[in-house]
Amino acid sequence: MRHLLPALALWPLLLALTVASPAAPAQTQMVPAPEGFRMGDYRAPTPAELPGAATLDTPGAAALWQQGGAAWFDVLPAARRPEGLPEGSLWRPTPRLGVPGSLWLPEAGRGSLDPALESWFRGALDRATGGDRGRPVVFYCRADCWMSWNAARRALGWGWRDVRWYRDGTDGWEAAGLPTEVLQPAPGMP
Repeated sequence: MRHLLPALALWPLLLALTVASPAAPAQTQMVPAPEGFRMGDYRAPTPAELPGAATLDTPGAAALWQQGGAAWFDVLPAARRPEGLPEGSLWRPTPRLGVPGSLWLPEAGRGSLDPALESWFRGALDRATGGDRGRPVVFYCRADCWMSWNAARRALGWGWRDVRWYRDGTDGWEAAGLPTEVLQPAPGMP
């Protein structure tokens, strides 16, 4: 019992430190933008902005969505069947909820795209915008997700002139109580 008393005496101090200095939310951490694409560890704090693109907060994203006219792209990867799941086992991935009217382009936010995936992504952008590179395009996934940052950067490189990056993605959207709908991957994904 005597050994427990020093440890128990530390609990109030540890509790006070935890309450007095809460960890900053991940989405407020500032990290520098890389020169190129983020190539891995996609679920990590992101930069505050993407040079050449407008960064949207949730009120700005909601206003743009209400206004209409922008093409919205969710680039979160689709859930994959767990490795080692026995053959014939039932597996139901959680449905992807996104901003209503979005086109879901799983895997399009990777740092490196194989030629088939890159062609599919480019084609989806062209079809969704009618080839109008001045039409607003919005890329999102989740908060602290580099996939949308990469996809928006790629669209800028392909000549889209009104690129928006919704940094907080569906995490911010759902936290604000905004409507969602179940998304299906866009057709033709390689």
